[in-house]
Amino acid sequence: MLYKKVTHVLFDLDGLLIDSEKLYTEAFTKVCAKFDKEFTWELKKTILGFQGPECAEKIIKTLGLPINAEAFMAECRKEYDVLFQKVQLMPGAKKLVEHLHSKGVPIALATSSGQDSVDLKMQNNKDFLKNFHHLTMGTTDPDVTKGKPDPAIFLVCASKFPDKPKPEDCLVFEDAVNGIKAACAAKMQVVVVPDPRIEPELLKDATLHLKSLEEFQPELFGLPPYD
Repeated sequence: MLYKKVTHVLFDLDGLLIDSEKLYTEAFTKVCAKFDKEFTWELKKTILGFQGPECAEKIIKTLGLPINAEAFMAECRKEYDVLFQKVQLMPGAKKLVEHLHSKGVPIALATSSGQDSVDLKMQNNKDFLKNFHHLTMGTTDPDVTKGKPDPAIFLVCASKFPDKPKPEDCLVFEDAVNGIKAACAAKMQVVVVPDPRIEPELLKDATLHLKSLEEFQPELFGLPPYD
């Protein structure tokens, strides 16, 4: 398959650059257990890529929890304060991001998380964030009117580069099906590094499917190769 040359790169955060999804699962599992409900993988995979309030609403509705989204999120935040102190970067994330930055490729972050959540998760990796030209955080960015699978976050993120690249000149890195849908709706190519439990047919619209960021070859998309 031939890939189109790109000039700009947009990265998702959770589950792609940082190994935070298992921590979200742990938090949701603990909160649901307080109401004698089980947070399953079947439910988890439907909310990957969603913004916080959307996750809360879906979990509450699916499991019939007797609280509202605000209360659910408040309970989760108590868990996050402890769990997110140990977030690690995913294999290959540091190498790829620092490589693109050092070669002058404009890169940005497009995450469904809000500012407080990003600050909490990245407290031990603040220098890593300095590689990005800008961070677009869906939950707290007023320009992002809808969460993934809507393309808004990627279109807004791309528009914040000074040279305002066309969508087709942008490459998106994602781990979630909702992220693939959002990138495709934005008319951008998308590299997916999914949870291995996600069914392959759900990933068919991705431009390229990898098991790890370590497998990525930048030159496939006309980006500077590793030295």
